[in-house]
Amino acid sequence: MKVVILAGGLGTRISEETDLKPKPMVEIHGRPILWHIMKLYSYWGFNEFVVLTGYKSHIIKDYFINYYTRYSDITVDMGNNTVEVHKHRNEPWKVTMLYTGKNTMTGGRILEARDFIGEERFMLTYGDGVGDVNIPDLVKSHEAAGKYVTLTAVLPVGRFGALVINGDGGISAFNEKPGGDGAWINGGFFVMEPQIFNYLTDGDATVLERQPLEKLAENGQLNAYKHGGFWKAMDTLKDKNELSNLWSSGKAPWKLWQ
Repeated sequence: MKVVILAGGLGTRISEETDLKPKPMVEIHGRPILWHIMKLYSYWGFNEFVVLTGYKSHIIKDYFINYYTRYSDITVDMGNNTVEVHKHRNEPWKVTMLYTGKNTMTGGRILEARDFIGEERFMLTYGDGVGDVNIPDLVKSHEAAGKYVTLTAVLPVGRFGALVINGDGGISAFNEKPGGDGAWINGGFFVMEPQIFNYLTDGDATVLERQPLEKLAENGQLNAYKHGGFWKAMDTLKDKNELSNLWSSGKAPWKLWQ
């Protein structure tokens, strides 16, 4: 199953970093948050990624093109024009990077990638949030619900909108940013059936979190996988520093791999 990652936004609330690089390339202790997200999926055995780029997309492409030499020990003999690799540090990843437009909305980016995703089930998440999500359990929840879309519902401290979740796990309402805190919110880490494309009706202007998810909820086709563990979005410089401190202290909950 392919893992699609939204990585094209501007990241205006963390402009101290994103003036120079796209938000998914902002580093947590020396590695882009995009890398951390991919390592989580890879830990669970999902290694085929489709990265949907936009703002400063060349930086993401350059990172993966040069990944092999970036993290391997090498000797460059300029006189003989040779490169010797001493220690390999690589990943079992297949990464497709698609430029989906600088100003395209989230749903529009997914629609732009339809030919690469194919008419099959896929996973989707945002390129700026990490968590210790059990991906196989998420997929099982999706299969058991039998709905078009499952999202991972999380309980952060606040400032986000709320979901109305029924006793059977179905979502009856999707409210992007209502007043109040302490409710379950959309944490990304989606599983989607190809029927999602039928809901992306406004082309590049489609905002996934608005009409498509709201309509799916109305139609009884939106399922919630409740994740009570760690989750955090990197929206501000403060968030970035908190995540970096967790990593440097050896207490990063999302680091499931060795």
